[in-house]
Amino acid sequence: MTARVVPVSVVIPTLNEADRLPACLASVMWADDVVVADAGSTDNTIEIARRFGARVVEVCGPTIGAQKNAGIDVARHPWILSIDADERVTPELQAAITKAVEAPAAAAYRVHLRNRYLGASFDRGGWARDYHVRLFPSVHRWTTHKVHERLDVDGPVATLAGRLEHESYRDLAHQLEKAVRYSVWGAEDLRHRGKRVRASQLLLNPLWRFVKTYLLEGMWREGWRGFVFCMVHAWCAFSKYALLWDGQRKAGAISYAHSGASHKAADAAAVVDLAEDPPFVQRA
Repeated sequence: MTARVVPVSVVIPTLNEADRLPACLASVMWADDVVVADAGSTDNTIEIARRFGARVVEVCGPTIGAQKNAGIDVARHPWILSIDADERVTPELQAAITKAVEAPAAAAYRVHLRNRYLGASFDRGGWARDYHVRLFPSVHRWTTHKVHERLDVDGPVATLAGRLEHESYRDLAHQLEKAVRYSVWGAEDLRHRGKRVRASQLLLNPLWRFVKTYLLEGMWREGWRGFVFCMVHAWCAFSKYALLWDGQRKAGAISYAHSGASHKAADAAAVVDLAEDPPFVQRA
């Protein structure tokens, strides 16, 4: 095995990732400390992690952000590299990380992901311009929203050379399965934030998401793969707001005889929700 020489703690959240975790762990064997924060895997994810020499933290927290934070809590080094089990660090990125932690020149560092989807990488659409903060001091913590967890960093953020390889989904069925799960979580997050929805948003939000990702962010350049991806992405938005609407309906919170004032308030809320729709490409 490659000697662990770089003073950085790698934190990897997992849940039943036995098929993808080995490649991820093999790509970070150079790191002095690797922590796998597992959320209750029923396959041999934990055994694989220990076989590669990683420390395992079994986390019962409800979100991925909570998993990541539990891993950071036990990190041995002041710099954290946060990656997922479906990602792999390239040699060029490893060299850039080594240089950054040995002589930091920024408050945190973002990395450029190379996203693969249905057998090939996205090279021309919005997902070809996908950057995320992944290298940061251990004093920071992730938010614990069920979806779109966020890391807030004070100070300048630099971009590392090299790419982080990301195998988005095992196949189309896996994407659809995750879309259902994230729709449920997204609806729960909106409900906890006190968000309301009206029926018109079931059309407006998914339509806007498709237009934004497929046309404005250029996923049409990826051919049929881009079209399929954006359709599922839009369907996920529809499902999220449909679930929120259905929850309100069951709770008796939706009246089918709104007053004019209620219509205006709901229309205003719809505009706000469209504006708050998370960007397809998250840049930090």
